[in-house]
Amino acid sequence: MLLDSASLYFRAFYGVPDRRATPDAMPNNAIRGFIDMIATLVTDHAPTELVACWDNDWRPAFRVAAIPSYKTHRMLQGTDGVEESPEDLTPQVPVIVDVLAAVGITRLGIDGYEADDVIGTLAVGAHGRAQVDVVTGDRDLFQLVDDAQSVRVLYTARGGVRDPDLIDQAFLERKYAVATGAAYADMAVLRGDSSDGLPGVAGIGEKTAATLINRYGDLATLRAAIADGDPLLKGAQRKRLEAAESYLDAAPAVVEVVKNIELPTGFSCALPQQIADPGRLRELTEQHDLTTPVARLLKALQLP
Repeated sequence: MLLDSASLYFRAFYGVPDRRATPDAMPNNAIRGFIDMIATLVTDHAPTELVACWDNDWRPAFRVAAIPSYKTHRMLQGTDGVEESPEDLTPQVPVIVDVLAAVGITRLGIDGYEADDVIGTLAVGAHGRAQVDVVTGDRDLFQLVDDAQSVRVLYTARGGVRDPDLIDQAFLERKYAVATGAAYADMAVLRGDSSDGLPGVAGIGEKTAATLINRYGDLATLRAAIADGDPLLKGAQRKRLEAAESYLDAAPAVVEVVKNIELPTGFSCALPQQIADPGRLRELTEQHDLTTPVARLLKALQLP
């Protein structure tokens, strides 16, 4: 089970009430909600391995070099690359990091990469070895869906972790009219994504993008057909695709997750067999009023 951690703790922040005992106390709703989410996921799905994947770089240089508009609308005004974050969420994130470490849950971020890339690398690394559940509220990771390799997405955008949409290839076919995760990525390049600052090809919406990918099989073959003057591509559609040549050169590097990051030596996805730092966990629990969610998590992990 691979957690898109930021996706989950942002959802926790906005979904869990802020019930501070005093106005001057540090908020803890994202911490409590995130811990509760992990407890629910472990209880409901019984993973044998678990990794909280992290954004060490939320806007990697290689993606910005390809598409300069990538996530610019999320930058804190007046800064160079700092992500805008709610004031009450920012101090909670280091506490989440500390709780994960104290419990012994593996957290992995790689400098220069997003959590999506960590997830992609771990998911592909498990091909042929294990079923993989990717937990996220981000459609970008639908590209990893692969029935043959037992990779699916538990999509939390609607029902949260208690009632996620299960994204497999049948879902992609029903919802987006594409047959595979790879085809979804190619369709997403054509469609674009305003939430990530990706313009897409002007005039090519989701349905048209899916039709083109289905007709040609993948983006590379579509582009070859454009270059070769395929008579099926004509009129305004051809002009739009030709005008987007530079965008189509650059966009795949932004849309496609990296699947071959070098992982740290000795890295393990194993669930903790004992609490890594009981004293620190007690301290964090008392300091941030986490008794109930931490108890739920320890019970789910079967830790004393």
